[in-house]
Amino acid sequence: MGPEALREIWKREEEQAHIRGWDFSHIQGRYEQGGLPWEFREVVKGQLTPEMELLDMDTGGGEFLLSLGHPYGHTAATEGYGPNVALCRERLEPLGINFREMGDCTRMPFEDGGFDIVLNRHGSYCVPELRRVLKEGGIFLTQQVGEDNDRELVELLLPGTPKPFPGQNLREQRARFEAAGFTVFQAMECFRPIRFYDVGALVWFARIIEWEFPGFSVETCFDRLMEAQAILEEKGMVEGLVHRYLLAARK
Repeated sequence: MGPEALREIWKREEEQAHIRGWDFSHIQGRYEQGGLPWEFREVVKGQLTPEMELLDMDTGGGEFLLSLGHPYGHTAATEGYGPNVALCRERLEPLGINFREMGDCTRMPFEDGGFDIVLNRHGSYCVPELRRVLKEGGIFLTQQVGEDNDRELVELLLPGTPKPFPGQNLREQRARFEAAGFTVFQAMECFRPIRFYDVGALVWFARIIEWEFPGFSVETCFDRLMEAQAILEEKGMVEGLVHRYLLAARK
């Protein structure tokens, strides 16, 4: 297939790059990601009991939160991304979940010591605010995207792009919590492969993950996309690494 035909295919992928909640079904079967050595839901379930006051930060569309089956009257959630805020109001508030729009973690819209457990799956957090909203003995559980996430793919499409979240690694984040008086009782970090089996799927992905691929577009990165196409034709895939860490800390 010639470059202009590929350009048109990739531009159609670019035009379809929008997301509701955190749904990657558009590229299902066209990419795969290696599994993590832990299951965050199981880590949460190991700490969660029905009477706990629970907060899920940056809940997305509430998909993970609802999967926990926690009593709605003991559940709160925050989200800051506009389309997902609307989705949460539609999905969570009618259930009686205490949903708050929150775009800045430096001042959480909750009273002091209100929660037994705070969850954060791939969202931002501020350690002093976590200390404030947690009860004594309260637990913070987080699975995070590390600073080196997708770096091979970013370098392929946008060489020299700075890391969006420097310092997001287990060593530095553990030190922050311990310095604030938390006891870290579980900590893991891993790198796993992510593979794309057509470049159009990579285009869609790069447009969705705009904080990792700032300024990406088919037109501005066309030569780099053709390089990705050459790699695909040679190796059958375009591959990078995802970076994740898990941290559990008690106040």
